[in-house]
Amino acid sequence: MKLNTYLNFAGNCAEALAFYQEKLGGKILVSMSYDQMPEPRDIKPGTEKHVMHARIQIADAVLMASDGPIDPANPMGSCSLTLSVESSAEAERLFALLAEGGQIKMAMAETFFAHRFGMLRDRFGINWMVIHQNSPE
Repeated sequence: MKLNTYLNFAGNCAEALAFYQEKLGGKILVSMSYDQMPEPRDIKPGTEKHVMHARIQIADAVLMASDGPIDPANPMGSCSLTLSVESSAEAERLFALLAEGGQIKMAMAETFFAHRFGMLRDRFGINWMVIHQNSPE
């Protein structure tokens, strides 16, 4: 059995995946638009090029994604993707990239459980946590 995270976007899935591929070193494994579906198709006008289904690998995780359906006011609700990194410098770098055009929920800082930790919602509405954990003693 596998458990995968599936992200839904409001029409900007391809842009988000390209951003994650470039900035996080991900690899888009597959991306299919609605107009690539076999006949018969029931596609809303204007959504033909939206992503029907995609998979991207980031580090050792595979995320699945598509355009819609979502609640634009609360696209991810209580879910966050977490990037665990090996250095504080890498945590700061990734946090800054993801925060660009987004909303910082908790600024990157040292905590009792991590050298660096921060939370944000990126410009695509996805919640992220970035952490450089303390070494267990």
